[in-house]
This record gives sequence, C-alpha cells and structure tokens, in this order.
Amino acid sequence: MTRKRDEPPAVRVYTVCDESRYLIVRNVPALGCGNELLKLFGSYGKIEEFKPMDGEDCEPFTDVYWIKFLLVSNARFAKKKLDEFVFLGNRLQVSYAPHFESLSDTKDKLEGRIKEVLARLNSGRLKGSSSQTPGAVKEPLVSPAPLQVNYISEGINFTQSVFSL
Repeated sequence: MTRKRDEPPAVRVYTVCDESRYLIVRNVPALGCGNELLKLFGSYGKIEEFKPMDGEDCEPFTDVYWIKFLLVSNARFAKKKLDEFVFLGNRLQVSYAPHFESLSDTKDKLEGRIKEVLARLNSGRLKGSSSQTPGAVKEPLVSPAPLQVNYISEGINFTQSVFSL
C-alpha cells in the first residue's frame, strides 16, 4: 500500500533487540559501485566487514550488501541517515540484521545500552540537583559495584552485570 504525498510517513520504533551493528542494504544499482557504497557508509563510522550478498533475492539490476559496523551507535546513525537515500538513482533500503549477531554481540549490545541509559540518568540527576543547598553531598545514582544476574534464554545460560539503583 503506497501513501499519498501529503500523508506523513509511518513511524517505526526499534527496540534494543531490533537494532544491530549489522545492516542489510538493498536496492543498490548493479553497476559495480561497492567501493562508493563502502565510502558512503564508512563516513558514519568504522566498518569491520562489508560484502555483497550474492545469494539474496533482489530486484532486477540491483544488488544487496551486508555491512558490519564496529559500533551499534554508528550503524544506528547510518541507518537513520541513509535509509531511503538516493544513491546513483536508486533509493537505498537499509535494514537492521540482528539475526547475524552472536550471543556475545547481543550481550555487548545490551550492556552498552544499560551504560548509555545510566549515563543519561546520572547526568540528568546531576543537572537537577543544582537546586540543592550549597555544600550538600551529591551521591551518584548508580552504585559502583554491579550485581551479577544469571539469565536463561532459549536454553543458553549467560551472566549479566546489572548496576543496582
């Protein structure tokens, strides 16, 4: 179903598990322009791996590429900026590919998100605490020692460090 020009675009919300440092780029013109595509995506962060996906179904005269960024935040920014970007006459279709993640990739991604959220909470609390009486001691929102929590997911055990609040 296509939308009319005056309709606002649909909004897609991604959870932490939906996002990934792995991206699939579809609708790339089949003109041998892999190096140009690599340079374009590389401007958003360090790329660990980049390769065409020859076995992937795609439209005639187009290619599909697989990109592995070093950081999830770089992949997130690249996807935001380059999804629907016109590249050599075609609109790129950029999507996350979390199914390529290993268990350690997922664990690192979730731990990174915890640190990001806690950093935002701490900075917000420190900004909001400026109204306290002068000389008051500002205590951090997070205790320095993390708790160890064991998770079982689809028969796989792993330990997660969780900061107590």
